[in-house]
Amino acid sequence: MKRVSDLVISSCAHLLYNKELVRYLEEGRFDAVLTDPVLPCGQILAEHLSIPSVFFLRGIPCGLDFEATQCPNPLSYVPRGFTDLTDHMNFFQRVKNLIVDIPNYFLCDFAFQPYAKLASEFLQRDVTVRDLLRQGSIWLMRLDFVLDYPRPLMPNIILIGGVNCAHKKLPQVGAPVLPYHFFLCQ
Repeated sequence: MKRVSDLVISSCAHLLYNKELVRYLEEGRFDAVLTDPVLPCGQILAEHLSIPSVFFLRGIPCGLDFEATQCPNPLSYVPRGFTDLTDHMNFFQRVKNLIVDIPNYFLCDFAFQPYAKLASEFLQRDVTVRDLLRQGSIWLMRLDFVLDYPRPLMPNIILIGGVNCAHKKLPQVGAPVLPYHFFLCQ
């Protein structure tokens, strides 16, 4: 993981410090940057170019998507991933939800620190990854509340569940019924 992380950060640094490419992008008068915020290099570039960013994602580790969009995310109500909990938790389930969430505070700072350092150097001001992600104009979230727990969303979050899926018609068996449609994901 360390090697992969170093490679991705190195690639980002090479992109940002490629003067010819950055000059081309500055002169290109682009309208927006479409990027995945898990690797915030695109957002650093959008910030430098002073253009809006559109995020396309499934989710960000550690709940940075909740923090950046200021979505309500109380531990007593919103279950954390992989806990099999619902919004109706007893005391011990809420404690479990809290314990599952504690490592996020340490791991994400560690994982995203190189990006914060790179962004601060490139933008020539102190910046955190949370600060960068807060600048996202539109969040295209690949969520589907059939699979994901329903959660509060902010107005700039647009759900686009099924974007990687083919539209198919269910075969009818037995008595005629209204045709149902579903998505088959590859």
